[in-house]
Parts: sequence; C-alpha cells; structure tokens
Amino acid sequence: MGEQKISSLVTGGAASAGPPLGPALGPLGVNIMEVINAINDKTKDFEGMKVPVTVIVDSDTKKYEIEIGIPSAAALIMKEAGIQKGSGASGTEWAGDVSMDAIVKVANTKLEKSYATSLKSVAKTIIGTCLALGVKVEGKTPKEITAEVNEGKWDEKFQ
Repeated sequence: MGEQKISSLVTGGAASAGPPLGPALGPLGVNIMEVINAINDKTKDFEGMKVPVTVIVDSDTKKYEIEIGIPSAAALIMKEAGIQKGSGASGTEWAGDVSMDAIVKVANTKLEKSYATSLKSVAKTIIGTCLALGVKVEGKTPKEITAEVNEGKWDEKFQ
C-alpha cells in the first residue's frame, strides 16, 4: 500500500489519542501513544498554539515520520504578546505590545518556510500581522514601526 499521510492541526504539546489523530492512526497499525508522544515532544515549544502536523506512515513496515509545520504568524505573535486573541478593533484598540526582538524571533521562525529573501521583509509582514491583531511594537503602532524599519532604524536587528 505504501505511504499513508495524516495531516491535522494539534495544540502544541497537547495532542491526544482522541480525535482527530487516534482514530486516523488506529487502522494504520502504529503504536498510537508512541506517535502522540513524539508529536508532543516535537511541538512542546508551541504550547497552546495550533500546530500543523503530518504523520507519514509506511503501511508495510509500520515505520512513521512526523513533520511539524509552523504555527501562523498571528499565533506566534499572540504567544509573544502573552494574549489569547487579538483586539476586535485593530488600529483603535490595542490588545498587547511586543518588542522588536519578538518580531525578529517570529520572523526568523517564518523565514525558513517563506519565499522572502530577507529577514527585514518578513519582519515587515509580521508587523502587518501585529496591526491586524491590535498589537503594538515597542509601544508604537505598527505603522510607526514600519516607517522606522523602512528608514533603516532597526537594521542592526535584521543582520
């Protein structure tokens, strides 16, 4: 039969043998708890966030591999800001504030999976996500920070 792929969104570090993973893995003949534990180990850095996970099972040998995706930029920013959700009224109400270091950290996480050529361009996209969530950067609005990034004020952070 070859390979079977099961893709799912799991909560980082908190996947369980219940749906959606358990019932999908059951028929494939792998040790479900072993797979779940491996997923939780690989996703523990993304605790509380929805993480895309793909389990690839070789139906002949029962060997499996686990691919972990990267949570959305919004989920990463909310984690950095320590908030559960964005403000309902972006641009007028602010739900949180993150440092430029947090922006760089999120941008680095996303850079590996994006087609962007520079950390700076990814960082600008992340700052745009902050605007949508109602999260300030260094106490300033995302528009103000974007202007500063464009002026080169933060360039040493993007080396």
